[in-house]
Order: sequence, then structure tokens, then C-alpha cells
Amino acid sequence: MMKKLGFPATETWHLDDATAGTWIRAAHLGRRRKYAKGSVIYRQGEPGFTFYFLLSGRVQVSIFQNDGSEFILEVMGRWSMFGESPAVDGDSRIATAITVEDSELIEFDIRVVIGAIPSCPELAVSLMRVIALKQRVLASRIQYLALPKPEMRIGELLGRLSELYGEAQEGRTLITIALTHEQIAAMTGATRVTVTRALRRLMELGAIEVKQRRIWVLNASRLLG
Repeated sequence: MMKKLGFPATETWHLDDATAGTWIRAAHLGRRRKYAKGSVIYRQGEPGFTFYFLLSGRVQVSIFQNDGSEFILEVMGRWSMFGESPAVDGDSRIATAITVEDSELIEFDIRVVIGAIPSCPELAVSLMRVIALKQRVLASRIQYLALPKPEMRIGELLGRLSELYGEAQEGRTLITIALTHEQIAAMTGATRVTVTRALRRLMELGAIEVKQRRIWVLNASRLLG
């Protein structure tokens, strides 16, 4: 379980304080880079020796199919890491990373990090933890993506977001992240129309309530239908 940080959440994934602290302390091993909104940090299929720790802003990480359709893996926010897998295994990028708002990052070269591990072994431990966390989240998403009912796929996403970034108020939980129907669709392998119908169905079940484009979880046990 990833610990919530002490600032308003605008992303769907982040690191716990201890893991993030490792990379903040290791900032001297990388270089700070700033990107304007809409900038491509790297593209799917490119070779990748670098990975990124996000200091501020948001970055959307997506896989694009041959027909141009997009599947959003995550929306990365402050104190999140991305691009580490191809850097570690030496293969090409499996996704494209694009800033969705002005962002500042630390760019790490895996060759520099490996050279620093003998004197700073916590870097290796932290990398393993990051990869393990992502595998666990991805396994959960794959499990529900295989289900035929879109409500269950969407419910899994809402349940995860409510656990990570939920704000309890009077017996309900406000998901403090504002995601559009298009983003939810791209994260769950559904269409926008399907998302609208699924959210309506979850409302009928008493699982959620939608007010002013914000989602409240009323009964988490009903999110999966």
C-alpha cells in the first residue's frame, strides 16, 4: 500500500515518502530538466538509458496501438518515477511520456546510477521497490481488464484512487483527482460512452455519487458490481 503524501493529489500513482526520499537525496546524480505542457519526454519504441523522477507537474504515460488508439497506463504526479524499466533492462521504451502541464523532473542515467550503487546501495533497493510496486498495480489492472463488465474495470480504478487519494467526509470518500470520462476510458480499455453508462450504473447501485464532476465513493464494496 502506497502512503498518501501531504499535498493535494492530481495523479494516479506516486511513491511513498521513504522511496521518494532516496531519489531526492540522489538528485546530484542526475540533472534537472523543465518541460512545458504538451512536451514529449520520450516516445514508445525509442532506446532508453534514462529514467525520470517528477518534482512538479503531471506526466501522462500511454501506450499507442498501431491504429492510433491510446491506452493510458498512469498519470504521474509529484514524487513519481517513470521510464525505469527500459533503462534497467536495456530494451526500448514500451510507452510514450507526455507532460499534461508544465513539469520539472530529475533525469537519471542508469549507467551513472549503477556506478553509484556500491557507495549507495539503497539506490538498488529503491529501484527494486519501484518496479515491484508497479508490477502489483499492473497485475491488479490486468485482472480487471480481462473482465467483460466495464463497471468492474472502472470500479477497480475508482477503488484504487479512493484508497490512494480519498478524502473521508461524513461517511463518504471524495476522490480528490479530477479525471475526464475520456481519461477513465483510456485507462480501462473502454469507450467514453461506456464509461458514462458504467458510472450511471454504479450510481444506481449506490456505490458512487457524482457531484460537480467529482466522484464520491459511498460504498466501496459495491464498486465491483
